[in-house]
Amino acid sequence: MTKAEIQLVRALADKRGRTEHGLFVAEGEKLIGELRTSHLRVRKIFALEGVFEGPEVEIVAPREMERLSLLKTANNSLALVETPHYDLRPTQLKGRLTLALDDVQNPGNLGTIIRLADWFGITDIVCSETSADCFNPKVVQATMGAVVRVRVHYTDLARLLTEAAAQGLPVYGTFLEGKNIYDAQLAPAGIVVMGNEGRGITDAAAQAVTQKLFIPPWPADRRGSESLNVAMATGIICAEFRRQASAKAAK
Repeated sequence: MTKAEIQLVRALADKRGRTEHGLFVAEGEKLIGELRTSHLRVRKIFALEGVFEGPEVEIVAPREMERLSLLKTANNSLALVETPHYDLRPTQLKGRLTLALDDVQNPGNLGTIIRLADWFGITDIVCSETSADCFNPKVVQATMGAVVRVRVHYTDLARLLTEAAAQGLPVYGTFLEGKNIYDAQLAPAGIVVMGNEGRGITDAAAQAVTQKLFIPPWPADRRGSESLNVAMATGIICAEFRRQASAKAAK
């Protein structure tokens, strides 16, 4: 392992470095194993002896792995993976459920939401350009491999939502003044917008929302926490969309 390789891995901890090199870092045998069998290209693997084999694998000692790792506790392997680039147009979102993240900043939240999307069969997440980078090492680890199956796009979110709504695609958003999600009639296909951890959905994105939703506390008049964590709220909303879709399909 060379000094240049260590410097490269360190550079990939920063978004600017990931953009410059077109690479991101993944750590751990399970995650790297999934990446190797996916459509993504693993360019290099640093691993302890006996973990992986192949021409792209370089065996390193435990002390070297500790120097390479971007985690608090080093894993048994680290991979350099080429960053994928996906094309997305509003017309491609018809007939499916899509998540839209409006300035979600916390890497842990983004990683969990990607994992939730994978669980609920959502293949695309559309993010505002100011949202956290899905190839941030913390996000990649938090997805637990879901980043392989869920495509994350960065775009002018307000414009995309406006175009989607103009084409007749339902655009849902979560608001305190929204309709109780358990009383609302939810379409099986549409876009669900989730907002920033502190400020919620921006005014620009809100203008494209065609139906406002609200997750009620229990009981309805309870005065407790002011809001839900955005990842928790996303899980509740996705579950209700899929529940209603399953109920309609069963009729």
